[in-house]
Amino acid sequence: MTEFKKLVFSGVQPTGNLHLGNYLGAIRKFVALQEGNDCIYCVVDLHSLTAQLVHDDLPGQIRSIAAAFIASGIDPQRHIVFNQSAVPQHAELAWIFNCVARIGWMNRMTQFKDKAGKDRENASLGLLAYPSLMAADILVYRGTHVPVGDDQKQHLELARDIAMKFNLDYQDHIRRAGRGIDIIVGDEPVHAFLPMVEPLIEGPAPRVMSLRDGTKKMSKSDPSDLSRINLLDDEEAISKKIRKAKTDPDGLPGEIEGLKGRPEADNLVGIYAALADKTKTEVLAEFGGQQFSVFKPALVDLAVEVLSPITGEMRRLLNDTSHIDAILRNGGERARARAEATMKDVRDIIGFLY
Repeated sequence: MTEFKKLVFSGVQPTGNLHLGNYLGAIRKFVALQEGNDCIYCVVDLHSLTAQLVHDDLPGQIRSIAAAFIASGIDPQRHIVFNQSAVPQHAELAWIFNCVARIGWMNRMTQFKDKAGKDRENASLGLLAYPSLMAADILVYRGTHVPVGDDQKQHLELARDIAMKFNLDYQDHIRRAGRGIDIIVGDEPVHAFLPMVEPLIEGPAPRVMSLRDGTKKMSKSDPSDLSRINLLDDEEAISKKIRKAKTDPDGLPGEIEGLKGRPEADNLVGIYAALADKTKTEVLAEFGGQQFSVFKPALVDLAVEVLSPITGEMRRLLNDTSHIDAILRNGGERARARAEATMKDVRDIIGFLY
């Protein structure tokens, strides 16, 4: 092999209901990436323990994420859909990466600082080591590309740092094992076993904000259900939430400039644009000068048109979980075979006897 084979990896945590922001910002991208790429999509249930140790219905949450993947158009036959805990090699490689990564690298992670808050001494070790497991998730398949949002870019940079340090520290071992590829990182030639993961940024990702506060991201953890459109919401719930969405007294402007300083108006226009596959400029050309009393019903109709087929298929899949479980079981078996091939080489490179 003279170069790393392109492979796309991404995962979603099973914590709370998936919402419109998850669909527009991530899952719809996953569907598009299927064309022309080898893709592995994972329900990262090990990561969910860093957000909440004890879950009332973790199996149900795992199935719900998998159902959203399938209902949105991900093909589990052409690609792999599975849950992370079904492949123990993720955790095995994460331990090795814990020994490769430096404490200083982890302490610089802004997500840890944000989530741990002022009580850092009481945060779990898992929350601190989360990026090391994320690196293992990708690199146990020697993944080369990951679709990422702004909040994960720093973690992807850390995955590159971990891969680089592993390649350099074990360079002689990699050569002896005959498992490496000659690559250039910056100006430096490296005989690498692990690829330098690249972010996949496919155009401007829609940033979907809360329907109750246009300055905050739409979130599964927001105490108000009116703040988000869940993928399992029915038509009545979607209509109610959009009608009650916070706006200002002015009508819609005719130009993008007119949305400045109006976060709620900007958010609703952005949601319409994303759902319709249009630009905000095109949306304002159609609705500029009109009141929200006209725009909101049009947004309801569009949201229902796009989301109802997904919601219906998710409900169908979740009503009979045997199909979802079979998909996850099959995906887990295929993922384990790939992960074990990588780990066999890793064990040889390190020098473990097994």
